[in-house]
Amino acid sequence: MMKKGVIRFLFFAGMAALITQVFSACDPQPEEKFIGLQLYSVRQDMNEDAKATVAKVGEMGYKFVEAAGYADGKFYGMSPAEFKEVCETNGLQFLGSHTGQDVPTEENWDQTMAWWDECIDAHAEAGVKWIVQPWMGGTGYESLDGLKRYCEYFNAVGEKCNQKGIRFGYHNHANEFTTELEGKPVYDWMLELTDPEKVMFQLDLYWIIEGGKDPVAYFDEHPGRFELWHIKDKEEVGASGEIDFERLFAEREKSGARYGIVEVEEYNFEPIVSVEKSLEFLKNAEYVDFYE
Repeated sequence: MMKKGVIRFLFFAGMAALITQVFSACDPQPEEKFIGLQLYSVRQDMNEDAKATVAKVGEMGYKFVEAAGYADGKFYGMSPAEFKEVCETNGLQFLGSHTGQDVPTEENWDQTMAWWDECIDAHAEAGVKWIVQPWMGGTGYESLDGLKRYCEYFNAVGEKCNQKGIRFGYHNHANEFTTELEGKPVYDWMLELTDPEKVMFQLDLYWIIEGGKDPVAYFDEHPGRFELWHIKDKEEVGASGEIDFERLFAEREKSGARYGIVEVEEYNFEPIVSVEKSLEFLKNAEYVDFYE
């Protein structure tokens, strides 16, 4: 028979283990940051082996991707269902996509809208939340009338997207801020001439600063319009030390940003390494508060 001292020791050891378990269960693990990657950042890798590249992106800790490879109803040559499955198999959600068409003339309006119907259907099949057009042709910069044509066009595309439960948006570069029409930057006109119910904005934090403007001033003047952020720097995110990301994140809620997407266009390393370093910077920055 066990001695009383041994029994007493085992009893208290068991109780201590149980109490530790209970308190551990009550102490939730830190929530992981929900940060995505614009796959244009690793475009060469995607062209060479899309499936292997997606696997690497998932392994390094990104939570979702934004595609830049839509054509003819497919994503990187895969059906919407297949590409979605590739993403989800690697722990990634497929949430958004960059694609678009130039502003149509009256003669090819119907043809362009038919292209959008097919495009939107493919994105809906994949379950994406947004489609963003990341460029605008010269028509949008040459005259206010040309820009109005673009904004009317974007409103029409946005209405089509809304019907399928998808948000439509526009992604800036620097030209929208450095080009003025009748004394006002192109981007300011776009905010004024597009319907917020139909067109949101994906603000590229690097390009607006390169264009000589302060993102926070736009958050103050147009709160809620910037539903997506492209988190970008000259090279890897945080590498330049020239962008005050903490100041921008302090105003994130006012901006309307619900999702943050890393994009790297210039590199100090191989692209796949650069996007990993960018993610690590954001994970380690306490002020970054994108969560699912």
